Amino acid sequence: MPATTSRTHPFVPASRRPRGHPRGPGRGNTGRLPRALRRAAPALAAYVAVRLCGLLVVARLAHAQGHGVWPVLAASWDSRWYLDIAAHGYADELGTRVNANNLAFFPLYPLLVRALAAVVPGAPATVALVFAVGCSLVAAWGVFAVGDRLYGRRTGTVLVVLWGALPVAQVQWMGYTESLFTAVAAWSLYAVVSGRWIAAGALACLAGLARPTGVAVAAAVCLAALVACRRGPYGRKAAAAVLAPLGWLGYVAWVGLRVGRPDGYFAVQRLWKNEWDGGRATLLELRQQLLYASRPPLFLLLVSAVLIVSSVLYVLSLADRQPLPLLVFSGVLLLVVLGSAGVYFPRARFLLPAFPLLLPAARALAGARPVTVAVVLVSATALSAWSGAYMLLVWEGPP
Repeated sequence: MPATTSRTHPFVPASRRPRGHPRGPGRGNTGRLPRALRRAAPALAAYVAVRLCGLLVVARLAHAQGHGVWPVLAASWDSRWYLDIAAHGYADELGTRVNANNLAFFPLYPLLVRALAAVVPGAPATVALVFAVGCSLVAAWGVFAVGDRLYGRRTGTVLVVLWGALPVAQVQWMGYTESLFTAVAAWSLYAVVSGRWIAAGALACLAGLARPTGVAVAAAVCLAALVACRRGPYGRKAAAAVLAPLGWLGYVAWVGLRVGRPDGYFAVQRLWKNEWDGGRATLLELRQQLLYASRPPLFLLLVSAVLIVSSVLYVLSLADRQPLPLLVFSGVLLLVVLGSAGVYFPRARFLLPAFPLLLPAARALAGARPVTVAVVLVSATALSAWSGAYMLLVWEGPP
């Protein structure tokens, strides 16, 4: 996973590459991967430090409440669904019970957990948690690689710290799918902006097996490939466009076959009350919280703030003229999350993978004075640590 490439690319004009940004060795050089990792090492170390701060606060509060932190991180809420799928597989019929059909959960994470648990000693929940933490490091590296390639090492490092200091970033170190999904999404986007089309399509296919929002990665790769086809040979680009949606489409088709109806996956989602209404339910919930509720739950206010700020950041990303694949990925992800009529409280978590939204802030901080950067990042880390502890140990619902 090199940080740079020598190939020019339509989505990264030469005028936007930072001066002196290394282009990396030629293909086949065995030293490329270690060099890329050394370049990313400071950003990864900063990310780990931020997440350790959050973990220490959660552990301290959990101890004060008289229980350990491991069950909260490894075996709570959605983590239990994934562990059950890893152990027993999927339901074989649709049923009628609300919020009870595990076919709503995409298969990549539980299948990988099952495979790892078969060869790695330890309880499956522990294996799943360690795997998720490992995926978060791969994701952080991918986030850095995208920021580094587009705007330089300093921006890439700040981008990683901001991603690790999001209000609900504690989920990155839980038995959830967000870290795995962000990892494949970030590296797929990096592959697009560096012209590695087959890798981009294959990773987008994996993203479509990891979460429903994998459709955002597929859309980004497909549209970028189609645009790039106008500028030269189109064999690999067309292959990427074909590969990218296969994971998502394959799982949706498999669910339909399993339950015996073409719209089986969407019927499952209706049982979970996850339907797309164009944003009406989101606007009604925001209106209720911000205008009518006398004492709205603090965590829901945090979720609302994340949704509003994310929308503003997308407008800034458009004004900043980010590369097309990043804009499509963030835009489709926002469209899916904001347009859903499903439950409200997990939507900040659903937006965790949308790291390109943080690029305007990362670029601004990268050019700021060191003291300003330190104050902003330390404050963001403290807020993330507090909100993560509140989300897991005070808020009574899922993150």
